[in-house]
Amino acid sequence: MKATELLHNLGQSLWLDNITRDLLTSGTLKRYIDELSVTGLTSNPTIFDHAIKNSTAYDAAIREKIGTGKSGEALFFDLALEDITQAADLFRPTHDRTDGVDGWVSLEVSPLLAYDTTSTLAAAKDLHARAGRPNLFIKIPGTKEGLPAIEEAIFAGVPINVTLLFSREQYVAAAEAFLRGVERRIAAGLKPLVGSVASLFISRWDVAVTDKVPESLRGQLGIAVAKRAYKAYHTLLSSPRWQRAFNAGARPQRLLWASTGTKDPKASDVLYIKSLAAPFTVNTMPEATLKALADHGQLGPVLPPDGGDCEEVLGQFAKAGIDVDALAAQLQDEGAKAFVQSWNELMTVITSKSAVLKKAAG
Repeated sequence: MKATELLHNLGQSLWLDNITRDLLTSGTLKRYIDELSVTGLTSNPTIFDHAIKNSTAYDAAIREKIGTGKSGEALFFDLALEDITQAADLFRPTHDRTDGVDGWVSLEVSPLLAYDTTSTLAAAKDLHARAGRPNLFIKIPGTKEGLPAIEEAIFAGVPINVTLLFSREQYVAAAEAFLRGVERRIAAGLKPLVGSVASLFISRWDVAVTDKVPESLRGQLGIAVAKRAYKAYHTLLSSPRWQRAFNAGARPQRLLWASTGTKDPKASDVLYIKSLAAPFTVNTMPEATLKALADHGQLGPVLPPDGGDCEEVLGQFAKAGIDVDALAAQLQDEGAKAFVQSWNELMTVITSKSAVLKKAAG
């Protein structure tokens, strides 16, 4: 049995952190679903930037859309929604079979809105309505400005993937925003069942401290932070407040491990998959990591609900001069800026491709 199937059987959802039109039209995504236990998919501006820049698969669609006067951001979201809805339809049987627990795809609002609560909420509602699929998460960053938009989106019944979370504290803030939205729905007599995941980024922690800590601590910070968040996840799920909401018909927001491709060439290519096996969580992984797991991956011990040795390990990083709270804030800020940069590059690609195709057609 492949390690992908073992992980799925353990109760962790394996999602693909990638989408391209070629992946859809070639049948590759369908094969991953059938053969590698993939039950969902995530996307972001960087993924779409690479997909459109490095392929001619979008050219016909771009040509058609510029013919109707579309350009820039509007043209991009048309392309993205075509891909995302096709992927959502492939995962719909999983979504139906699990009664909405699994089988989700994710599309991000423009990262230019990361610090604008009102515009983020409006964009989330608009994208979800346009897609017309029940198994679509809209991604909203778990920044200070994003939290009110998350609460309002959940209250409005829009399923949300909270992205760009880096620490236990950021995760708990996102989880509480979700719960406030659910509680408001209950108070208003609305159905409280609105899907959500909270995406904790892992590998960027270790990239940030590679040259600042002893060799013995390499590759351990992201996992320790994840274990600490996992303990908070269990604490929240067992709290009277959450259980009252679940008793009223709500469903838990699942914790999702993101950024789980190994960046350190000296480390195992399945380091963050093997180390973060845990039931009732999601691991969204790049294509290369998914293939590596299927090919030669082995599972490690299941994550302990009490966080295991995380505080001891984090204490060692503190002794090495790493301020985890400050670094978490820095990583979230850098992550938001990186998505803006990818977004700007994506808009440049859309503009230049549009100009070339228009000229060729002229």
